[in-house]
Amino acid sequence: MSLKQQLNDDMKAAMRGGDKHKLGVIRLINAAVKQREVDERIELDDTQVLGVLEKMLKQRRDSVNQYDAAGRTDLADVERAEMAVIETYLPAKLSDAEVDALIDAAITATGASSAKDMGKVVAQVKEKAAGRADMAAVSGRIKAKLAG
Repeated sequence: MSLKQQLNDDMKAAMRGGDKHKLGVIRLINAAVKQREVDERIELDDTQVLGVLEKMLKQRRDSVNQYDAAGRTDLADVERAEMAVIETYLPAKLSDAEVDALIDAAITATGASSAKDMGKVVAQVKEKAAGRADMAAVSGRIKAKLAG
């Protein structure tokens, strides 16, 4: 079953079950997917839908940081609840050991030896870890490995 079909099925289930919060978040996801499809005049596949979900998750992480800094825990809690629903549609996260193995393999494959080669390594790791790792954290780890 495609991710878009799963979203639609879950939306119907949330409507029947009366879960207004989950229904609202799924509608936000569907709206973001539809917006991208209309903007680019394409039909999104699962990989592209995952990209939309990752972007939404990143936006909510940033919002939580801003709300926490401003002392608005009520709004931060709403964003965290939305993040929890969005995360249910993302694949399982990679462990630290798996991320390190991907980084090491990418460094070996690209022949990277300094921070100048970081872009090649990040591109290769991103391809393999799409949606399963926080790329900001992965980027920091790659930088540390290439510097050290």
